[in-house]
Amino acid sequence: MFPNFNGSLSKLRYLNLNSAGLSSTILNQLGNLSELQFLDLSGNDYNISNLDWLHGLSSLRRLDLTWNNLADAKDWPQLLNMLPYLEDLKLSGCKLPRILSPPSLTNSTSSPISIDLSRNNLTSSVYTLLFNITSKIVDLDLSDNLLGGSIPEFFENMISLKHLYLWRNNFEGEIPKFLGKTCTVETLDLSYNNFSGSMIPGFLGCLENSLQFLDLSRNNFHGPLMSPYIARFSSLRELYLSDNRLNGSLSKSFNFKQPSNLAVLQLSGNQLTGTLPDFTTLSSLKDLRIGGNQLNGTIPESLGCLSELEYMDVSWNSFEGVISETLFKNLSKLKFLDLSYNHLVVNFSSVWVPPFQLQYIYLSSCKLGPHFPIWLQTQKGFEQLDISCDEISDTIPNWFWVLPPHLTHLNLSHNSFNGMLPQLSSTKFLSNVGIDLSSNLLEGPLPLFLSNVSSLNLSKNKFSGSVSPLCKIKAEVLSFLDLSSNSLSGVFPDCFVHWEALVVLNLANNNFSGGIPRTSGSLSSIESINLSNNKFSGDLPSSLKNCSQLKYLDLSNNKLSGNIPAWIGENLSSLIYLSLQGNEFKGKIPVNLCQLANIRILDLSQNTISGTIPLCLNNLTAMSRKGDSNDIVEYDYLSSWQEGSNGDLLSGFRGNYVENAWVEWKGKHYEYERYLGLLRIINLAGNKLVGKIPDEITSLSELVQLNLSGNNLVGFIPETIGHLKQLESLDLSKNQLSGQIPASMVDLNFLNYLNLSYNNLSGRIPSSTQMQTMEVSAFVGNQALCGPPVTQQCPEDEATQGQPPNGEIEDEFNKWFYAGMGVGFFIGFWGGFAPLLLKRSWRHAYFRFLDNLKDSPYVTITLWGSRLQRRLKS
Repeated sequence: MFPNFNGSLSKLRYLNLNSAGLSSTILNQLGNLSELQFLDLSGNDYNISNLDWLHGLSSLRRLDLTWNNLADAKDWPQLLNMLPYLEDLKLSGCKLPRILSPPSLTNSTSSPISIDLSRNNLTSSVYTLLFNITSKIVDLDLSDNLLGGSIPEFFENMISLKHLYLWRNNFEGEIPKFLGKTCTVETLDLSYNNFSGSMIPGFLGCLENSLQFLDLSRNNFHGPLMSPYIARFSSLRELYLSDNRLNGSLSKSFNFKQPSNLAVLQLSGNQLTGTLPDFTTLSSLKDLRIGGNQLNGTIPESLGCLSELEYMDVSWNSFEGVISETLFKNLSKLKFLDLSYNHLVVNFSSVWVPPFQLQYIYLSSCKLGPHFPIWLQTQKGFEQLDISCDEISDTIPNWFWVLPPHLTHLNLSHNSFNGMLPQLSSTKFLSNVGIDLSSNLLEGPLPLFLSNVSSLNLSKNKFSGSVSPLCKIKAEVLSFLDLSSNSLSGVFPDCFVHWEALVVLNLANNNFSGGIPRTSGSLSSIESINLSNNKFSGDLPSSLKNCSQLKYLDLSNNKLSGNIPAWIGENLSSLIYLSLQGNEFKGKIPVNLCQLANIRILDLSQNTISGTIPLCLNNLTAMSRKGDSNDIVEYDYLSSWQEGSNGDLLSGFRGNYVENAWVEWKGKHYEYERYLGLLRIINLAGNKLVGKIPDEITSLSELVQLNLSGNNLVGFIPETIGHLKQLESLDLSKNQLSGQIPASMVDLNFLNYLNLSYNNLSGRIPSSTQMQTMEVSAFVGNQALCGPPVTQQCPEDEATQGQPPNGEIEDEFNKWFYAGMGVGFFIGFWGGFAPLLLKRSWRHAYFRFLDNLKDSPYVTITLWGSRLQRRLKS
């Protein structure tokens, strides 16, 4: 019971009720504490509608209302008037309402003041509160709001400013140079914005003597780093430039001539090239992160001289060479080591005792093998360990399974570990832990796992027997379970009720039998279920309709039976992928499946489904929407996490699962992963469907594969088949289709697989580049089809078979035409010209005739001209 403040504690100066859990009625008692100078009410989530109760606290110097709700407290801008001696105001995460009119700060504080208004979705209206007190502000935190555009010019008047936090807003453009005129600034955090421009830090101005902390990460800066500018900042301790577009040689950019006080250097996620610089002058460095660049060469020995180094990340580059224990002999303070995804060989002696105790160990793709790294036995407190893809072919020693209690993530996948796993249920972990042992050669029965395993991947091993030990995993913990591609068997235990947090369940490629557990409907968070290639039997449990977030459902190649339930379309509206292929489903395709507006791949092939194809398939609108290269099917889940005493999430390791599936494509089976989301497929092959192919199916304009083969379909191929412009694979074989192949099929420019065999099609095969390049086998079994590429000629071609081909007739005509023309020219020329040449009297008579013929028109024109002239004169 908290004491009543009425008339008591009048001399109280310090009161801290942070996360005390007391009722908000206590606010009404605080007004009597006139001597109070420090008040912390943070973390109580009070709904504070007004701040009148603060009027009596005139001596207050520090006020912290962080993480309370002031959404209705429109008088909050008047706090500086209410509290004239206020020096520190914290209103972070208070849902502050927008300032509607500028406050009149007639009685505002005259002391230097620190203001924290972060995490409030504030807009530029907040500037009106700050405008008149800029010269008094020492610390200002406006981070994680909705501020945009350029930094306003009145910031230039903050002549006392020491710490400025503007991270996670929408600022853009170049950083204004006037920020460099405030020579007192020690901390400048502009990360997570849209600032751009060259990284020549001309805007820093006189800050080179005061600046200690600079964070420009997660922006759009480009160009090379300029070491002469950076080296001038003698006071700089922490430099964060990660996740920009910086390029150029790192060794030239950080070739410091003089010793530097730099303790943190983060350059990850840029485009830096070249080798590493000499780190000798950076003896104070504690945190080095240069992962995710284009750096190459070897790791220099000077890196091993950084005796203060605690955090080392050189992952995702192109470093090469051998890493030995010599590099680490002076790194006794190292806690974080990431050498992953380079071309390194890590070769430590089997008797080496490291000088450090690592908390985070990432050595993926570093070639640690072939033996298990013995030096790990000396590491007693690691929280995360990743030695995946390291070419280790060995048994896992028993001492390794005495795992540290703080472990949250363990990844030994993609090696060749063999042998059996020990019982792990006795290990006590303080956090929920994620384990990945996939793609190894582990065998034997599944052990009893820890009760707080939050993600478990045992896929692609040789485990056998029952999975009942997994039921010991406690409720609301497990979020990811992949047991695919093993030799597990038996009836799957009915313990889904314990796994309400499960997001991904993959049991594919095993020997499970019996029915799908009825408690599968308890998986309220499930997004992906893959039970393919097992021996599950019976009906689909109706409880599955409760899995409303399900996006991926693969039940292919089992022995499931009964009718396809209508509730799939009614309740699972989020489905992207549905495969019931290779089962024993019967009955009609329920029209309710047409409600799956998000479906991209629908595979009901190889069952005994009867009836007609629903006319409403045009409602599958996702098949009319174009995908892109980023349109992948993936899920995020909490691989591991740590809870606080009140159940809140303190920290977590987030996993990402990219869906993959076997898809029948152009007559063969292929495994798709990252491009699965690009496909738009309908496969109803190998059933007993009757009736016509509905015209409505041709409105699915982004369909890339349509397979209706092996049914009893009749009628014509739809004339509008040419509307499926993106179609790459079309299989209508082994039906009873009749009529001609529609002429519009020549419009299928992307079509590269076609099978129309064994139908009753007739007439000429339409002429196009695609059609004539198809295999003859695509048209066999259609006795009345004719024209290329089949050898059977069309009737109109056979009618002209006894006549010379058009080309031969034309050649024969041309030959006789030119021959006759030659004879006629010879006779005409020499018959008329030879007598004139040989007989003079005939020659003279002929030329006189030509002269007369020439003069006659001239005389006629002259006479007519004279007559016309006389008539005009008269």
